[in-house]
Amino acid sequence: MTTALLADDEPHLLTYLEEQLASSWPELKIVGRAPNGVEALRLIDELAPDVVFLDIQMPGLNGLQLASRLSESAGSTAPHVVFTTAHEQYALQAFDSEAFDYLLKPIRLERLQRTVARLKETLAERAPAPAPAANPETAAQLAAMLRQLGVPVPGVPAAPAPAPLQWIRAAQGQETRLIAVDEVIYFQSNDKYTSVFIADGEHLIRTPLRQLREQLDANAFWQIHRGVIVAARHVAGTRTDFRGRLLVRLKGRPEELVVSRNFADLFRQM
Repeated sequence: MTTALLADDEPHLLTYLEEQLASSWPELKIVGRAPNGVEALRLIDELAPDVVFLDIQMPGLNGLQLASRLSESAGSTAPHVVFTTAHEQYALQAFDSEAFDYLLKPIRLERLQRTVARLKETLAERAPAPAPAANPETAAQLAAMLRQLGVPVPGVPAAPAPAPLQWIRAAQGQETRLIAVDEVIYFQSNDKYTSVFIADGEHLIRTPLRQLREQLDANAFWQIHRGVIVAARHVAGTRTDFRGRLLVRLKGRPEELVVSRNFADLFRQM
């Protein structure tokens, strides 16, 4: 199910947008509503919506500032941003911040429907392909499949668990670099790739983050955000910023990483 968050400091416009969305996208689930940019940022981190409909002129943090922070902190995992505003002059800035669309108020239903159609198409491309239908298998083939999945088969000894990933082949310009997993400070989802950050730079691999997570030692690598996995040995500490976000400080890298509320329990004792 696709989820969305709405942000506008004018309650009647928030209600109007919700009504228009209910008409043009009935299956969309509105998971949050925010009266200002600061609250919208907090809810986006907590609820991880697929789409955010943002007013631009809001108190505390305007829509353009919010979209910029989303792009910086979440990268390719940031939600699609649709700006809703009565002002034409911000359009260029909006698309510079990688906005999905820019809707002028009052929002016409037919215009919103075109945006919804494009959003559905884009989200469908991002969704995982359905699993193929199972074919009948012989008893031996089925037992082999169950063993691979780690499901015990009566009378058949269980296969040992695969060893955690030790080496990564990463692109570096026209060359391929072999990186020891112990060198990795953190991984970050990056569109169709995964960025591998080590002390001397960033490299790209084609393995999706969710697949990579299954190959890593869970005691050595911690997921702190749906788009970020960090090496525990490279965590220098944590701090809380003025907005109440938990940030991870790193050994060997200057940037700080945002910890999603869903993963904050990892650092309760720090």
